[in-house]
Amino acid sequence: MFLRRWVLAALCVVATGALLVVALPAKPDGVPGRVLVGYLVLLLVAAADAARRGLRARATLVRTRPVLVVALAVALLAVPAGGAIAYGGLRDDAVEEMLLDRLAAADALVARAADQDFAQARPEYRTALTRYRSLTEDHPGSRAAHRVHGSLDRFYKAVAAPYTEADHCGAVAPLAYLRDVPKSIGEDVLGTLATWPDTPLAVSLLKCGTGRLGTAESDGHGGELGQLLRTFPKSEQAAEVTPAVRAAVAARADDLSGADPCRATDAVRHIGDTARDLPEPAPAQLRGTIDRTVRDGVYACGLDQFADHEFAQAGATLAGFARTYKGDKRGSRARQVAIAAEIAEQRPAAGVQLPPRRAPGGARMQMVISNDGPDPVEILYTGPITGRVTIGGCASCSTYASEAVGSSKACKASGRSYPKKTLRLPAGTYHFLHKPGGTRASARSRAAGGSIQPGYTYTQCSYVVVGGGFGADL
Repeated sequence: MFLRRWVLAALCVVATGALLVVALPAKPDGVPGRVLVGYLVLLLVAAADAARRGLRARATLVRTRPVLVVALAVALLAVPAGGAIAYGGLRDDAVEEMLLDRLAAADALVARAADQDFAQARPEYRTALTRYRSLTEDHPGSRAAHRVHGSLDRFYKAVAAPYTEADHCGAVAPLAYLRDVPKSIGEDVLGTLATWPDTPLAVSLLKCGTGRLGTAESDGHGGELGQLLRTFPKSEQAAEVTPAVRAAVAARADDLSGADPCRATDAVRHIGDTARDLPEPAPAQLRGTIDRTVRDGVYACGLDQFADHEFAQAGATLAGFARTYKGDKRGSRARQVAIAAEIAEQRPAAGVQLPPRRAPGGARMQMVISNDGPDPVEILYTGPITGRVTIGGCASCSTYASEAVGSSKACKASGRSYPKKTLRLPAGTYHFLHKPGGTRASARSRAAGGSIQPGYTYTQCSYVVVGGGFGADL
């Protein structure tokens, strides 16, 4: 300007204006490097040219405007330095805005994930958590980093929403996930959030586990209750596990006298499966109560099946009870009802009512049952009294061509000694079932019935008909 080189001065002004256009507003990444290099090169060229021209006109300039020249020189040094400082501040503000935008984007991701099921939202939660960690680790002094704790508080509330809504089974996985967050973000950032999930998770494991008792097979680890005892063994909730299981068993025990004792028994068995897989000492503490309740349940179930005319199931249940619990005083009664149920499978009249517990008093009539078959035969009977006898096979006997032939000839051969058993029966109506044994165990059984009258002696003959059938005459 002082050299009156207006074109060169204008060129420098245009270049500076272009730099301002590129640099403003300030961006987090600053001015592109190639732009700065180009501008600096231009400044150096302009400065060199100005120096060369100024040295030639030095005497004139110093003589005419010395003060102005000095002031201009100081300004030329101060303005760029001040501009650089101001631009640095603007750039820092731009960086802060960028980080706040990143924080807002992560918060929006959490808000969107909160409307989804946890399993579906888990990838979005993971992404948001990564962004929070990046802000705190890469930009610890930024305003955004200082706000991360508040965002994490909202993050925890979003993930733990099932717990807030009392969906304790649905809360287990999210709360377990939150317990792992301190592995990603330091506790200095999390503060009390680091340990907050512990109590809600313990509560959810207890309530979910007790709510599921008796509804499914054990997973081999005791389900949620096993997880509770292994994860929080000293917690208040862990101390409630054994009493809660006992209460669940007691509730099912009350159901044994209800409409469906078989279902109640199955529920107790499932509870037993869960209890067996809990960490010690819980299994030992619970085993006796559960075993006693299952025993009572099996007996009640068998009687209920008989009452519902489910005779095959009743026979199997009560026979199994008698075999399994040999020392139980109800074993003889279970065997009685099992015999009546087996007869009732083929002769439903035998299952109209439970067989009497005790034999009636009074006179008893004699019944002699003979076996005119080559193999042993088992005789089941029920009426005023219930029982079973086995008669050995007749070595010299054979099968009959038809029931008509058997009915006319069985047990009537002179000089032949038939295996036999004698029963002493009170008067009343009886139902019998002849069951084959030996090599003809696959032959069809035969049920029959009749009335025992006072003052008579009765005989019954068992024989085998060709084709696998049994015949029985009373």
